Amino acid sequence: MTNRAIPGATVSRLPVYLRSLVDLPAGQETCSSEQLASIAGVNSAQVRKDLSHLGSHGTRGVGYNVAELRSQLRRALGLTQSYSVVLIGAGNLGSALANYGGFDAWGFEVAAVVDSDEQKLGLPLGGLQVESLNDLEQIVRDRGVSIAIIATPTEAAQDVADRVTRAGVRSILNFAPAVLQVPADVKVRRVDLSTELQILTFHLSSETEDIA
Repeated sequence: MTNRAIPGATVSRLPVYLRSLVDLPAGQETCSSEQLASIAGVNSAQVRKDLSHLGSHGTRGVGYNVAELRSQLRRALGLTQSYSVVLIGAGNLGSALANYGGFDAWGFEVAAVVDSDEQKLGLPLGGLQVESLNDLEQIVRDRGVSIAIIATPTEAAQDVADRVTRAGVRSILNFAPAVLQVPADVKVRRVDLSTELQILTFHLSSETEDIA
Protein backbone atom coordinates (compact mmCIF):
# COMPACT_ATOMS: atom_id res chain seq x y z
CA MET A 1 0.00 0.00 0.00
CA THR A 2 1.39 3.42 -0.95
CA ASN A 3 1.53 6.36 1.44
CA ARG A 4 -1.14 8.12 -0.65
CA ALA A 5 -3.59 5.32 0.23
CA ILE A 6 -3.24 5.97 3.97
CA PRO A 7 -6.13 8.12 5.30
CA GLY A 8 -5.20 11.61 6.39
CA ALA A 9 -6.45 11.08 9.94
CA THR A 10 -4.21 8.03 10.24
CA VAL A 11 -1.21 9.97 8.90
CA SER A 12 -1.71 12.57 11.64
CA ARG A 13 -1.41 9.83 14.27
CA LEU A 14 1.63 8.04 12.84
CA PRO A 15 4.15 10.55 14.31
CA VAL A 16 2.47 10.06 17.70
CA TYR A 17 2.96 6.30 17.47
CA LEU A 18 6.57 6.74 16.42
CA ARG A 19 7.26 9.09 19.31
CA SER A 20 5.56 6.65 21.67
CA LEU A 21 7.81 3.84 20.48
CA VAL A 22 10.91 6.00 20.86
CA ASP A 23 9.88 6.77 24.44
CA LEU A 24 9.58 3.09 25.41
CA PRO A 25 12.14 1.75 27.91
CA ALA A 26 15.45 0.84 26.32
CA GLY A 27 15.62 -2.83 25.49
CA GLN A 28 11.88 -3.40 25.20
CA GLU A 29 11.46 -5.61 22.15
CA THR A 30 7.67 -5.86 21.81
CA CYS A 31 4.73 -3.56 22.43
CA SER A 32 1.04 -4.42 22.58
CA SER A 33 -1.60 -2.29 20.89
CA GLU A 34 -3.00 -1.58 24.37
CA GLN A 35 0.33 -0.20 25.62
CA LEU A 36 0.83 1.86 22.48
CA ALA A 37 -2.74 3.17 22.72
CA SER A 38 -2.23 4.18 26.33
CA ILE A 39 0.92 6.14 25.53
CA ALA A 40 -0.53 7.71 22.36
CA GLY A 41 -3.86 8.62 23.95
CA VAL A 42 -6.12 6.61 21.60
CA ASN A 43 -7.90 3.25 21.87
CA SER A 44 -6.27 -0.04 20.96
CA ALA A 45 -8.72 -0.76 18.13
CA GLN A 46 -7.69 2.53 16.48
CA VAL A 47 -4.02 1.62 16.84
CA ARG A 48 -4.53 -1.75 15.17
CA LYS A 49 -6.56 -0.20 12.36
CA ASP A 50 -4.00 2.56 11.76
CA LEU A 51 -1.03 0.21 11.75
CA SER A 52 -2.79 -2.20 9.41
CA HIS A 53 -2.45 0.49 6.74
CA LEU A 54 1.30 -0.06 6.99
CA GLY A 55 0.89 -3.80 6.59
CA SER A 56 1.70 -4.32 10.26
CA HIS A 57 -0.71 -6.57 12.15
CA GLY A 58 1.36 -7.69 15.11
CA THR A 59 1.35 -11.15 16.65
CA ARG A 60 -1.54 -12.31 18.80
CA GLY A 61 -0.47 -12.53 22.42
CA VAL A 62 2.86 -10.86 21.69
CA GLY A 63 2.12 -7.55 20.01
CA TYR A 64 4.37 -5.59 17.65
CA ASN A 65 8.09 -5.88 17.27
CA VAL A 66 9.29 -2.42 18.38
CA ALA A 67 12.29 -2.13 16.05
CA GLU A 68 10.35 -3.36 13.04
CA LEU A 69 7.40 -1.08 13.72
CA ARG A 70 9.69 1.92 14.17
CA SER A 71 11.24 1.16 10.80
CA GLN A 72 7.82 0.83 9.15
CA LEU A 73 6.66 4.13 10.62
CA ARG A 74 9.82 5.94 9.57
CA ARG A 75 9.43 4.64 6.02
CA ALA A 76 5.77 5.64 5.87
CA LEU A 77 6.60 9.13 7.15
CA GLY A 78 9.47 9.57 4.70
CA LEU A 79 12.05 9.73 7.48
CA THR A 80 14.56 7.50 5.70
CA GLN A 81 16.25 10.59 4.27
CA SER A 82 17.16 14.06 5.51
CA TYR A 83 15.32 17.25 4.59
CA SER A 84 16.69 20.76 4.28
CA VAL A 85 14.58 23.41 6.01
CA VAL A 86 14.53 27.20 5.87
CA LEU A 87 13.16 29.09 8.87
CA ILE A 88 11.66 32.45 7.90
CA GLY A 89 11.34 34.91 10.74
CA ALA A 90 13.81 35.47 13.58
CA GLY A 91 11.44 37.05 16.07
CA ASN A 92 10.51 35.52 19.42
CA LEU A 93 8.81 32.47 17.93
CA GLY A 94 11.34 32.01 15.16
CA SER A 95 14.20 32.25 17.65
CA ALA A 96 12.59 29.62 19.85
CA LEU A 97 12.18 27.32 16.86
CA ALA A 98 15.76 27.91 15.72
CA ASN A 99 17.05 27.00 19.16
CA TYR A 100 14.93 23.85 19.36
CA GLY A 101 17.36 20.95 19.43
CA GLY A 102 15.06 18.20 18.21
CA PHE A 103 15.03 18.73 14.43
CA ASP A 104 18.24 16.88 13.63
CA ALA A 105 17.18 13.69 15.41
CA TRP A 106 14.30 13.30 12.95
CA GLY A 107 16.26 14.13 9.82
CA PHE A 108 15.39 17.83 9.48
CA GLU A 109 18.37 20.10 8.92
CA VAL A 110 17.72 23.82 9.37
CA ALA A 111 19.83 25.15 6.53
CA ALA A 112 19.12 28.84 7.10
CA VAL A 113 17.29 31.36 9.26
CA VAL A 114 16.24 34.49 7.41
CA ASP A 115 14.67 37.78 8.43
CA SER A 116 13.87 41.16 6.91
CA ASP A 117 15.23 43.15 9.87
CA GLU A 118 18.71 44.37 8.92
CA GLN A 119 19.63 44.73 12.59
CA LYS A 120 19.29 40.97 13.04
CA LEU A 121 21.45 40.02 10.06
CA GLY A 122 24.58 38.15 11.07
CA LEU A 123 23.38 37.48 14.61
CA PRO A 124 23.98 33.91 15.86
CA LEU A 125 20.82 31.85 16.20
CA GLY A 126 20.50 28.11 16.63
CA GLY A 127 24.04 27.48 15.47
CA LEU A 128 23.53 29.61 12.35
CA GLN A 129 23.71 33.28 11.47
CA VAL A 130 20.56 35.16 10.50
CA GLU A 131 20.55 35.87 6.77
CA SER A 132 18.66 38.39 4.67
CA LEU A 133 15.14 37.69 3.47
CA ASN A 134 16.26 39.24 0.18
CA ASP A 135 18.32 36.10 -0.47
CA LEU A 136 15.43 33.69 0.20
CA GLU A 137 15.05 32.30 -3.31
CA GLN A 138 18.78 31.76 -3.75
CA ILE A 139 19.00 30.02 -0.37
CA VAL A 140 16.15 27.68 -1.32
CA ARG A 141 17.78 26.75 -4.62
CA ASP A 142 21.41 26.56 -3.50
CA ARG A 143 20.75 24.53 -0.34
CA GLY A 144 18.13 22.19 -1.70
CA VAL A 145 15.44 23.39 0.69
CA SER A 146 12.30 21.27 0.56
CA ILE A 147 10.44 22.57 3.64
CA ALA A 148 9.81 26.17 4.73
CA ILE A 149 8.82 27.13 8.26
CA ILE A 150 7.03 30.48 8.30
CA ALA A 151 7.20 32.36 11.60
CA THR A 152 6.60 35.87 10.31
CA PRO A 153 3.97 38.47 11.21
CA THR A 154 0.59 37.88 9.57
CA GLU A 155 1.02 40.58 6.92
CA ALA A 156 4.24 39.04 5.59
CA ALA A 157 3.22 35.39 5.52
CA GLN A 158 1.49 35.25 2.12
CA ASP A 159 4.29 37.02 0.29
CA VAL A 160 6.84 34.69 1.84
CA ALA A 161 4.74 31.66 0.89
CA ASP A 162 4.50 32.92 -2.69
CA ARG A 163 8.25 33.36 -2.89
CA VAL A 164 9.22 29.95 -1.51
CA THR A 165 6.71 28.10 -3.68
CA ARG A 166 7.98 29.88 -6.79
CA ALA A 167 11.48 28.82 -5.76
CA GLY A 168 10.41 25.19 -5.62
CA VAL A 169 9.34 24.50 -2.03
CA ARG A 170 6.36 22.14 -1.85
CA SER A 171 5.91 21.78 1.92
CA ILE A 172 5.21 24.63 4.36
CA LEU A 173 4.80 24.65 8.13
CA ASN A 174 2.98 27.87 8.90
CA PHE A 175 3.11 29.40 12.39
CA ALA A 176 1.80 32.78 11.21
CA PRO A 177 -1.86 33.47 12.08
CA ALA A 178 -2.85 33.57 8.42
CA VAL A 179 -4.55 31.23 5.96
CA LEU A 180 -2.14 30.84 3.05
CA GLN A 181 -3.20 30.55 -0.57
CA VAL A 182 -0.83 28.14 -2.31
CA PRO A 183 -0.77 26.03 -5.50
CA ALA A 184 -2.59 22.70 -5.38
CA ASP A 185 0.67 20.73 -5.28
CA VAL A 186 1.92 22.53 -2.17
CA LYS A 187 1.14 21.06 1.25
CA VAL A 188 0.61 23.44 4.17
CA ARG A 189 0.34 22.54 7.84
CA ARG A 190 -0.86 25.38 10.02
CA VAL A 191 0.06 25.68 13.68
CA ASP A 192 -2.20 28.29 15.25
CA LEU A 193 -1.55 28.55 18.97
CA SER A 194 -4.61 30.70 19.62
CA THR A 195 -6.84 28.10 17.94
CA GLU A 196 -5.36 25.34 20.06
CA LEU A 197 -5.96 27.39 23.20
CA GLN A 198 -9.58 28.00 22.17
CA ILE A 199 -10.08 24.25 21.77
CA LEU A 200 -8.75 23.76 25.28
CA THR A 201 -11.07 26.43 26.69
CA PHE A 202 -13.99 24.71 24.92
CA HIS A 203 -13.23 21.53 26.85
CA LEU A 204 -12.75 23.49 30.08
CA SER A 205 -16.10 25.21 29.69
CA SER A 206 -17.77 21.89 28.85
CA GLU A 207 -16.41 20.37 32.04
CA THR A 208 -17.69 23.34 34.03
CA GLU A 209 -21.17 22.99 32.52
CA ASP A 210 -21.20 19.27 33.32
CA ILE A 211 -20.35 19.99 36.94
CA ALA A 212 -23.05 22.67 37.14
